[in-house]
Amino acid sequence: MKLFQQLLVAPAAIGLLASGANAAELNINGVSDYAASADQVTSVTQFSDVYPTDWAYQALANLVEQYGCVAGYPNGTFRGNRAMTRYEAAALLNACLDRITEVTDELRRLLKEFETELAILKGRVDGLEARVGELEATQFSTTTKLRGQADFFTGAVKYADRDECNEKSPGSCESDGFNFSYRYTLNLDTSFTGKDRLYTRLRTGNMDNVWTESDSYLADAKSGDNTIKVDKLWYSFPIGNEFKVTVGALIENYYMIETPTRYKPILKAFKLGGYGAVLGASTGQGFGVQWRQDVDPGDAAFNLAVNYVADGGDGATSNSKKGMFGEDTDAYLLSQVGYGNRKWHVSALYALKNAQQDKVCVTDELGVKTCTINTEAKAAMGYSTPTAKDLAHPIHAVGLRGYWSPEDSGFIPTISAGLDFGWADSEYRGNSEAVKGWMVGLNWNDAFMEGNKLGLGFGSYSSYATEVQGQKADDQNFAIEGYYDFRVTDNITITPAVFWVDDAKGKHQVNGANKFGGLVKTTFKF
Repeated sequence: MKLFQQLLVAPAAIGLLASGANAAELNINGVSDYAASADQVTSVTQFSDVYPTDWAYQALANLVEQYGCVAGYPNGTFRGNRAMTRYEAAALLNACLDRITEVTDELRRLLKEFETELAILKGRVDGLEARVGELEATQFSTTTKLRGQADFFTGAVKYADRDECNEKSPGSCESDGFNFSYRYTLNLDTSFTGKDRLYTRLRTGNMDNVWTESDSYLADAKSGDNTIKVDKLWYSFPIGNEFKVTVGALIENYYMIETPTRYKPILKAFKLGGYGAVLGASTGQGFGVQWRQDVDPGDAAFNLAVNYVADGGDGATSNSKKGMFGEDTDAYLLSQVGYGNRKWHVSALYALKNAQQDKVCVTDELGVKTCTINTEAKAAMGYSTPTAKDLAHPIHAVGLRGYWSPEDSGFIPTISAGLDFGWADSEYRGNSEAVKGWMVGLNWNDAFMEGNKLGLGFGSYSSYATEVQGQKADDQNFAIEGYYDFRVTDNITITPAVFWVDDAKGKHQVNGANKFGGLVKTTFKF
């Protein structure tokens, strides 16, 4: 028997012989009757004891009508509930083999006609098997995927009036030199069930330069000294089809909400639709819960999220007044409610920030006592004018975010926007009591060439104070940027960018701080 015949009938033979009765049940007369009637049945309806409601009716019909190799007994019955002897199984198998032999000429002709194609396919399958074997032998983990990225940054900034800026804020406006720095990132995604995710990010770089200064901070920048370290670590898992829970030893709050923007900026101030009063926190320890309505793909859905982060590493300390929930902990509570799909989305956010603030009180020669707070409190509201610490007062902030994408790439861009308001009560001079921030980001996909992207963003440089305790609130600022992502290959992108920041340190506080910057970022992904 040819190999392909053996392959065709082997499963049937094994099943038939395995299901047959033992030799003790042999009925020679029955076998003779069964074999003698092997060519008499052409339709399953000829069996008087087989009905359409029988569980094996369709399988039996296929064997009878397609292959003609199922026989019954001379009295027109099949006796499907009766145990089959090995002799009866042999008789049935022989009838099937005879039938298969009848079609071998056609099969042989087809095999010869497609001999070349079959040989090519066999070679490809063998090659794939070899590659799979090699990958399995060399992979470092069966549960973890590695994604890497290296970024080169070259460029410089120039202040509008460096001398005037340094006069007001000594030493803070010296970043005029051309520089070349890098950032290197390894992302490890681990899944134990196929639905959960353990995320670990390793990062290093040497960007302790102008790109990590408060008034020209890049969205992709990370201050570093060439030391590689774990800077993100969290675990998320689903509960049912609609809930997801995240617990992180190193996490930021915005990783635990629905991404509220489609604009990827150059300046960090435009990140997440505005990196200021509502969004934006240092890496810390936290947890969160997300809910997304289970709908058909492409349909709009509601989503909710709430999370808590002990900011800046406070959650990992054993200080009696800090830790995860201490009275002096820089605690951030963030919530979101949104509605939309992958093409458009709107959301409202609320943040409660318990930012510790140490006060410094000075009594002048007339006995008048004046207290101020330092920069840490201001940064919590996205307002970074320096002043001084020791009061943990709550800061409230609300924000709106939204984006919309056109159906097709073209003249009409993808639009993202954000608006923030924040407020707090304070008795200390220099403390911001109300802040505001806004931004608009535009992206043109496939600009000039397929796969490339043009971006334009503008708005306030982070949030600015609209009310300050004991001082004039005149701190409006503005920034604008433009960039072009040029995709050299699927793994290499070159992004030239320029930006202008107007009064990033606050118009009322530091004059001459306007700056113009230009850079080229080269990204390698692997």
